[in-house]
Amino acid sequence: MSTDNADNANDDAGSDSGGAHCSTADSDGEVAEEIGIISFGRKMDTAEEIKDEIGDRYETVDVIEYHGDVFEEHWGEYDCFIGLMASGIAMRKTAHLLDDKWEDPAICVVDEELTWTIPITGGHHGANQVAQDLATMGAVPAMTTASEAAGKQGVESRAKAMDAHVVNGDSTVKTNLAVLDDDLGPVARLDGPRAVLVGDDVTVLKRNEDDGVVLGTGSVSGASKASFLAAWEEALAQTDYGFEDVEFVATATRKEDEEGLLAAAQELDLGVVAFEKETLLEHEGPSPSKSKELIGWPGISEASSIAGGRNQELILRKLSYENEVTVAIGR
Repeated sequence: MSTDNADNANDDAGSDSGGAHCSTADSDGEVAEEIGIISFGRKMDTAEEIKDEIGDRYETVDVIEYHGDVFEEHWGEYDCFIGLMASGIAMRKTAHLLDDKWEDPAICVVDEELTWTIPITGGHHGANQVAQDLATMGAVPAMTTASEAAGKQGVESRAKAMDAHVVNGDSTVKTNLAVLDDDLGPVARLDGPRAVLVGDDVTVLKRNEDDGVVLGTGSVSGASKASFLAAWEEALAQTDYGFEDVEFVATATRKEDEEGLLAAAQELDLGVVAFEKETLLEHEGPSPSKSKELIGWPGISEASSIAGGRNQELILRKLSYENEVTVAIGR
């Protein structure tokens, strides 16, 4: 499925943080948390089923019966609307309300049989996230934002994974195009106090919190979700931090498609940032690593936790869990 909607095309952005790639469900630091499900009366039971399925993933999920002015009446109350209806209805009833893609609520529609789920507006600001959640009920997400269609991650994806937000939203128009052309270099990480002068084709990300930690992790191929979760829990237990203090999970690009890792991070609602080999070599940890001798990669867990941390400080050296997963903690 394709679209020539300019707003959808301009919703995309992409970048490397120190040469990193990111995998995460949502793409923007302002994650959708308050959901309004708009449904015709005859489908209220289905709407309640959706609420039951996704309700524990959001702060608020309300079911609202459809009437002609329902979107206008509740505009601004929710981060994202789920329209249990034809896309044309949602488009006609909200077109006159749309003003700013960074401020407007996201809109995602799903047909009455839960076959397709389509983000209409705000794909990177909650609608793609909601569509992926509806996929757990069997609906097929029809993503039309350019980066997702091309299988690439954008600046908003990186922001969400690193618990940050985009400061200058208009800049993503140009960085969107650059990521689609594979022409966007790594994001420079700067710690202040410092003054930075940028142009309108530079996207600036700002952390939401400054005191979190990063879980650096490596594994053997095929390590299970349970092993990742247990390894992370065991490592955190040796510090004063818990899962609520974790900013994101860091790893290497050669491990970014590990299903167990991605499933564990998704269960904890954590983003995953995968660093390139060159970046990890610049932040190599103190523990010896066989992979350095065999394939030229430094120890992934320590290097990625150092590279990802705001202070680039290693606070827990590499631990091995069941010879499957290694984990280190940085900040």
